[in-house]
Amino acid sequence: MEHIFFTFMLMKEKIQKVIERYEELEAELGNPDVLGDPKKYAQVNKSYVDLEEAVTVGKNYIGKVEEREEWKAILIEGGDPEMVDMAKAELSVLDKELPLLEDNLQFLLIPKDPYDGKNIFLEIRAGTGGDESSIFVGDLLKMYRYYAEKAGWRFHLSSVNEGTSGGYKEVKASIEGTGVYGVLKFESGIHRVQRVPATESQGRVHTSAATVAVLPEADDVDIDIRDEDLKIDTYRASGAGGQHVNKTDSAIRITHLPTGVVVTSQDERSQLKNKGKAMKELKARLLDQALADSQAKEASARKAQVGTGDRSGKIRTYNFPQGRVTDHRINLTLYKLAEVMSGGIQELVDGLQMADVQEKLYQLDAQN
Repeated sequence: MEHIFFTFMLMKEKIQKVIERYEELEAELGNPDVLGDPKKYAQVNKSYVDLEEAVTVGKNYIGKVEEREEWKAILIEGGDPEMVDMAKAELSVLDKELPLLEDNLQFLLIPKDPYDGKNIFLEIRAGTGGDESSIFVGDLLKMYRYYAEKAGWRFHLSSVNEGTSGGYKEVKASIEGTGVYGVLKFESGIHRVQRVPATESQGRVHTSAATVAVLPEADDVDIDIRDEDLKIDTYRASGAGGQHVNKTDSAIRITHLPTGVVVTSQDERSQLKNKGKAMKELKARLLDQALADSQAKEASARKAQVGTGDRSGKIRTYNFPQGRVTDHRINLTLYKLAEVMSGGIQELVDGLQMADVQEKLYQLDAQN
């Protein structure tokens, strides 16, 4: 397994860079200027923690490769039969361990998306297709709700705009749990459905579409909003909610003046709670805009478009007559539509995440 040493020479430089960066961050954490700035400290500490596992595994990998070279030297030199037998046994173990460590390191050395651990705001809007599109919004909402329940996440429906013949023109929800954004971030885009609508008398298949947006929840560290940039209006909520709905100005509308982004919240009885929810959504939308701008600049240099969050392109088709789902970004087709619509999207999620990892590895190799 001579390729082990060759691979080691390629990996060692990458590992050393990560270790150096880790040590720099460790030193920064003791810097008085950083200690005195909670926002800066949180950013540095997060970067430090994110590198911890890669450093630990990297040092272990380097140690085992060096140990292998020592045992290999003993085997080549010969001599004491007992030491030679021990060398053979140790080399056999190391030759099995090192490829596994390499695979793990490949993942750990990929720069992490700092937002993967975030909760999300989910927004689904009807597109082309009229009433059928609105019904499809409801289907997608159930799909994500079922998936969230299976994952043990908390799903909260925060806003609905009902369609004229069932379904919804638009729905908004929040999903809270471990690593939600990292799992669902590739769901952003145009989802297309092909089926025979209930109102179709000729049995013809119609094509409709809905747009899904997955926004990471932003912290104060991520987005800084000045009070003077906000216009806050209160108004009386409408819809379900009890008698207070028409008697209390509890609903909140916040306009971010520099960008024109508008958010509303009316599902809580308390004006204060609605304001808190609206501010959370505003920060998420502003962060989403910043990420979209950044990703657009990087997209031309990327091998593929997986993970750019571009919601203007068709990403997936749900074909009911054939019982299939196709994700066009990774050319993956599954003939298990009923399972997918019941929240069984894990195979799609895994495929998209693997494609993103491969893409990032390609970029890393191109840089070295």
